[in-house]
Amino acid sequence: MYAILDIETTGGKFNEEGITEIAIHKFDGHETVDQFISLVNPEKPIQPFVVNLTGINNKMLRTAPKFHEVAKRIVEITEGTTLVAHNAQFDYRILRTEFRRLGYQFERKTICTVDLSKKLIPEAESHSLGKLVRSLGIAVSDRHRANGDALATLELFKLLLAKDVDKTIIKSVLRTETTGELSQRQLDMVENLPSETGVYYMHNKDGEIIYLGKSTNIRKKVNQHFTNDGGRSRRLQKETKKVSFEKTGNELISVLKEYEELKRHKPSFSQARAKLLFSHGIYEETDAKGYLVLKIAKTTPKSRALLTFNSRLGAENFLDTLIKKNRLCLKLTGRSDARKHCSAYSEGNCDGACIENESPEYYNAKTLAALEPYRLASKTMALVDKGRAIGERSAILIKNGSFMGFGFYGLNHQLNNLHILESLITPMRSDANTKHIIESYMRKKRSPKQVQLIPAE
Repeated sequence: MYAILDIETTGGKFNEEGITEIAIHKFDGHETVDQFISLVNPEKPIQPFVVNLTGINNKMLRTAPKFHEVAKRIVEITEGTTLVAHNAQFDYRILRTEFRRLGYQFERKTICTVDLSKKLIPEAESHSLGKLVRSLGIAVSDRHRANGDALATLELFKLLLAKDVDKTIIKSVLRTETTGELSQRQLDMVENLPSETGVYYMHNKDGEIIYLGKSTNIRKKVNQHFTNDGGRSRRLQKETKKVSFEKTGNELISVLKEYEELKRHKPSFSQARAKLLFSHGIYEETDAKGYLVLKIAKTTPKSRALLTFNSRLGAENFLDTLIKKNRLCLKLTGRSDARKHCSAYSEGNCDGACIENESPEYYNAKTLAALEPYRLASKTMALVDKGRAIGERSAILIKNGSFMGFGFYGLNHQLNNLHILESLITPMRSDANTKHIIESYMRKKRSPKQVQLIPAE
């Protein structure tokens, strides 16, 4: 017996959401034998983006029953069933959280139709509910309302049952009560974690770090580790006895800290990283006429690129933007094979270095100036961003082009005095990968603010 479930919520902070609508269709494998559909008063406001998505607003819920008034009916209709939902982990977590607030332990087995569809319909372009049912020709109405999505999930589940001719996949994705939901010990660990940016550490019974990672929402990420399926995930769940964390305030510091800590601790459950985190670079050479030529090529441990990228496409996109913004020559940046002048010159977007209308000295200076904001080069500066709390800022120190470490400060004179700033910095090792990480963030639209520093005499 199955209970096809869909829940709409208020949105908001993780594990603080409230249910606004619930739909359950009890299905015996052949037909629906019972159903329960109801709006629910969450006793908290709905997030505006959720109102726009679902059409459910606070006014509609004023007279709706509160969760404690429908809880008994939910228990009765799901008794002895396996819950089926699209992204069952989410719906089951929300439901258990509501029951937990009432002091009741709600436990059911679950099946996730996302998991099932990935196994049984691997060729689908998308396994999101809306796109998947449309691609399968399943009619769906009232999208993003509980009953509309529950009925779509029911029709999808019927199709998946038919496709599972050996009946082995359903058995393999059936989750026990603790899979897809946290045990009390894990729940205690998760609830002590912040929903903020930082690095988290998972420890075994001896206190050793067996896994570490970064996230913009530490609590959510660790919760995912505890609810993931698969042999490796289950072993990590079993061995983890404690989770600690360090807030970083912003993503760049969390990436740098994760990289440093992985090298230092080498956790047994963390995957080994490649020696280089980048694959392509922009290189410079000088042609016979003295013009600076930029070229994209694969990187090697010994090559010295001006800038590095995760892919050739990333390098090409950056270079194309640089060309347009700074009127660089397509021929001298490897983006044109024209024999004479490049096409950008014909269009009035190149100043003619390709036909020597610009002197090599002027063009070369213009090219280096265009690259300068995105490179560490020989700079001594601080990259300033958000800190861990209101009134605090973070600073990543670059000295003579090398990454020195990061720290946090509250007063401007701590930043402007290099000697003081150096005393606040947590030292970290600098290498080609840290340079790549930092320069990649400097290319982003919302990059950290660059503050030039004057070395103390």
